[in-house]
Amino acid sequence: MIINIDRPQKSIHPVLNLGFRIFFLGSAIFAIITMLLWHLVLNGVLTFHGANLNPVYWHAHEMIFGYALAVVAGFLLTAVKAWTGVPMPSNWRLLAIFMLWALARICWALSPVLPSVQMGAMTADVLFWLAVSAVVVRAVLLVRQTRQMGIVAKLLLLLACHCLFDVGVWLGQSQWQSTALYLALFLVIGVVFTIGRRVLPFFIEKGIFANQDGTPSGIVVKLPNSLWLDRGSLLAFLGLSLSVLLHLDAWIVSILASLTAIIHAKRLVGWYHRAIWQKPLLWSLYVSFWVMVLSLLLMAILPWLGLNSSLGLHALALSGIGMTTIAMMARVSLGHTGRNIHQPPKLFVWLFVLMIFCLLLRVFVPMWADDYVRVLAYSQACWVISFALFLWAYTKMLISPRIDGIMG
Repeated sequence: MIINIDRPQKSIHPVLNLGFRIFFLGSAIFAIITMLLWHLVLNGVLTFHGANLNPVYWHAHEMIFGYALAVVAGFLLTAVKAWTGVPMPSNWRLLAIFMLWALARICWALSPVLPSVQMGAMTADVLFWLAVSAVVVRAVLLVRQTRQMGIVAKLLLLLACHCLFDVGVWLGQSQWQSTALYLALFLVIGVVFTIGRRVLPFFIEKGIFANQDGTPSGIVVKLPNSLWLDRGSLLAFLGLSLSVLLHLDAWIVSILASLTAIIHAKRLVGWYHRAIWQKPLLWSLYVSFWVMVLSLLLMAILPWLGLNSSLGLHALALSGIGMTTIAMMARVSLGHTGRNIHQPPKLFVWLFVLMIFCLLLRVFVPMWADDYVRVLAYSQACWVISFALFLWAYTKMLISPRIDGIMG
């Protein structure tokens, strides 16, 4: 069942036409604010008083449940419309979902100095993700798309992670909080891998078919998608996630991380075409997924080099949640506002390069640098400037009607 979804603009403001607009804007603004707050906490400028919650877990929570899930929500509340033909929330319904997310972020931001607002933060967070999950599940069930069940399962597990973390804070159980954060991180990375498998070869095929001005380039390719690679990557990553969550022996983690990296590397090799280097929105996504592969290899080898194994996990988080999401937001923002995806704003290359430096400074420099806090501050600065440039380049198009006049 496919529903006709192109209709005249009816929202009170274009920013409420589709989920990607308001959530991409909100997530970028929040990415700056929460990193600045983390910098103040880390340097002792802001004293952390969160009840039953340490500052590291607070920071991780806001990166995963705050920033990352806002980007996922914006993408799904846009993409599911194309996948299923079912209209996604717009206007006041979309605003209500966004306001739940925003209320949760405000309360969690205040929680270091006002622990009493934590209950409000927890409630708003759960209601936000419950609303997003309900919209996606309803659309999938309405058209009976069983192939979307993987995404549905991840959304529901993320809802469970919300609840587990909140109960952990309420009861003062730090182990519950830790488990919820690790599981949520792996689920988000799993979502990124799943979406990447669907859109990256499609983006490359369509991207290299056209010149910068949108005229046909004459390059026609059909990139492979192997069923056994799909299943193998899913099983390997599931095994890796469980091995970390269950604190299994380091050699088990290393084997599974290496296997996952090899499978994804083989897939990316099959998706390569030299023409991608002419299109920033293609090579940025392609590079992001390769850095995720590198991050998996770091998880495999760092423990055997006497280095902190958490650096590999941070690399996976920054590549999957930082580099990949900002590249995806840039591409989706152009395509769904009716603009030329082959000519992104000139600032895009700079903001993506800054995100690369953010990862290098956070993951590789600490391997030999002594002044960890200063190096971390440089990484945080790259993160903040990168998202500031994103807002500078994309805010106007996100708050303006589609240039072709249709709903979107």
